[in-house]
Amino acid sequence: MDERTIPETGVENVAAAELRQFIERIERLEEEKAAIADDIKDVMGEAKGRGYDTKAIRTIIRLRKKDANERIEEETILQTYMAALGME
Repeated sequence: MDERTIPETGVENVAAAELRQFIERIERLEEEKAAIADDIKDVMGEAKGRGYDTKAIRTIIRLRKKDANERIEEETILQTYMAALGME
């Protein structure tokens, strides 16, 4: 008997079914993620249409995700580097 004719055991069937479920769940989440990304793009387009700078909005969103101390430390380092380069 070669490998193609060996019947699957119950354990292999369960593992395959479980793997399929994981893959299908991930695929559904990827679809939801794409839909959410489209929604975000729409909101950014709306903000841009109202005259807001979307680059600044993205920066604010990124900064709001950080802890206040982390944000202050990052801003301090940035100011130090800018001063060292004569940009202030």
